[in-house]
Amino acid sequence: MTALKAGYSADNAFRESYRDMAFLYGEKSDICRHLLEIDGGLQNNVPLEELLYDFGEESEVEEIREFAEVFSIARHTGGDLVRIMERTNALIQNRLEVEAEIDRLLQSRRFEQRIMDVVPFAIALYVQATSQGFFDALYHNPAGILVMTGCLGAYLAAFSLSEKIVEIRV
Repeated sequence: MTALKAGYSADNAFRESYRDMAFLYGEKSDICRHLLEIDGGLQNNVPLEELLYDFGEESEVEEIREFAEVFSIARHTGGDLVRIMERTNALIQNRLEVEAEIDRLLQSRRFEQRIMDVVPFAIALYVQATSQGFFDALYHNPAGILVMTGCLGAYLAAFSLSEKIVEIRV
């Protein structure tokens, strides 16, 4: 964006961005490797739109593919490329921030779920260790076995449901 604002063409702006990315992430980073591939493609007269789309496909990052599509449309329609790219960048950034916030919230719920998965067993082990014979009435007669089997089934159903609830994909 800085190079575009400074008056560089889009092709040259991507060439210039290599220096910034090398400074930020190091020359051996994935982004620098991809920018070198884009530069090589530009030197071989491959359209920038095609190189960006290939970059998005190779990296399997949805935001890069979306950026490539918006970039291609903006470039071919002759709109204000800088303004369109700024808006696209802001929208992608906002979506990534929202996804990160949702993920943080879900992580706390997943941790709570893991604790709740262990608590019944921890309580049973504690009672068994501290009160010998307490569970004899539940495990040594048919009615107790039936009740505890039902409890185990309810626990497994709750466990399964909690796994589905916290496995939300953002």
